[in-house]
Amino acid sequence: MQRYFVDPEMFCGSTALISGDDARHLQTVMRAKAGDMVIVSDGRGREAEARIVAFGSNGVEVELGPVRVCAAEPCVEVWIAQGLPKGDKMEIVIQKGTEAGAAGFVPFVSERTVVRYDDRKEAKRNGRWAKIAKEAAEQAQRGRIPPVMPVSDWRGVLEFCKRADAAFICYEREGELKFRQLLKELFGRGREPGRILRLALVVGPEGGFAEREIAEAEAAGLVPVSLGRRVLRTETAALVALSCIMYESGEMGG
Repeated sequence: MQRYFVDPEMFCGSTALISGDDARHLQTVMRAKAGDMVIVSDGRGREAEARIVAFGSNGVEVELGPVRVCAAEPCVEVWIAQGLPKGDKMEIVIQKGTEAGAAGFVPFVSERTVVRYDDRKEAKRNGRWAKIAKEAAEQAQRGRIPPVMPVSDWRGVLEFCKRADAAFICYEREGELKFRQLLKELFGRGREPGRILRLALVVGPEGGFAEREIAEAEAAGLVPVSLGRRVLRTETAALVALSCIMYESGEMGG
């Protein structure tokens, strides 16, 4: 069934309204009709099967079935802090990262960022990024839409990482291949039942990190890790590291 996100406040009643582009998609692309079934989610981890009741100028009204917790959300919360890359690479990180289970994204500018950041274009770009995350969440049948935070500076990233249970920074000069070992130790510890670990994963831009930034990251509690002997593109590194975390946490193939 197709999945659509609706206003969280609608989950307190028996009906909900699918509006905007989603309503147009239902009518013109899916050619839905009254009685068809869809899945609606509040974007916060709850969902319900819903029956289409009526089409109106404000959207598509649906009747909600029993509300349940979405089973597709990961048991670990991974935030990707991604150094702003060139072109549409950030869109790739957001789209594929959402599909793989990322909890959210923190784009940032650092010393070796190649792309020129223009704050006048931020609103338009952030709107596009948010739309990409929403569509990817629908495609992946997720119960949450990963937020894309406003573009941060390097200091902001370090402050953000302090709120995580563990934070890793991908660094190609890190000699020891210890990422897997660190993850095994992290997920092998006895954890409080029901508690979700919050992890931060920091990936640099095309130019990588300056040694000064690595030193500052370590001083802030981040752990430099290597992703292997091969040199990865920035957008590849983010997705490979996220996949490693998801695998070791039991989210990919057990």
